[in-house]
Amino acid sequence: MKILVIEDEPQLLQNIKDSLEKEQFLVETASDYYTAIDKIAIYEYDCVLLDIMLPNGNGLNILNNLKKEAKGENVIIISAKDALDDKLKGLSLGADDYLTKPFHLAELNARVKVLFRRKTLNGKDNITYGNLKLEIEDRLLFVNQTNIPLNRKEFDILNYFLLNRDRLITRTALAEHVWGDHIDQVDNFDFVYSQIKNIRKKLQISKADLKIESVYGIGYKIVEK
Repeated sequence: MKILVIEDEPQLLQNIKDSLEKEQFLVETASDYYTAIDKIAIYEYDCVLLDIMLPNGNGLNILNNLKKEAKGENVIIISAKDALDDKLKGLSLGADDYLTKPFHLAELNARVKVLFRRKTLNGKDNITYGNLKLEIEDRLLFVNQTNIPLNRKEFDILNYFLLNRDRLITRTALAEHVWGDHIDQVDNFDFVYSQIKNIRKKLQISKADLKIESVYGIGYKIVEK
């Protein structure tokens, strides 16, 4: 799960990032309005944590842009402004939740997970595909009820494929999801390919009901065996 945290207070931003990364989320950050606008225009996120008061602009304008562009991000507003009118405005613009500062990081983590389950997994905490079951919270893969060990990146890649099972996944989109917004790092495509190679081998050995096919020059897709 890839999260963008938009927050201008440096220590709080770092604390949120550290806390979410401990939960195995991929976290990107923006500390001002224009950086946030640039990132949401270029990249896709599973969730956006959005402060309202930002240098050079208002977070509600970012929220408005997200909804106008029909972006799929789940949005949780995190703000010190606790007036009812501010909450109602944020929710009316399409925010999914509103958390008033100060808050406990454990509560923020819980709300992110609940939102993800509700909007992406229809309230469940797992994804099933034939004889395969991916336990999201515990980050475990089972095939025919047998646990198949995956490293962190292998789990993230397989999770991304299963959440987008009806889509052709480009190499760039997959690299960005695994590597974050810094996909210009050396050999990132080779890194993703090596992880997919390992996943394919584990799926084949475990006799899973799916496989990952390459689409020449474009990317990958999952198909039933």
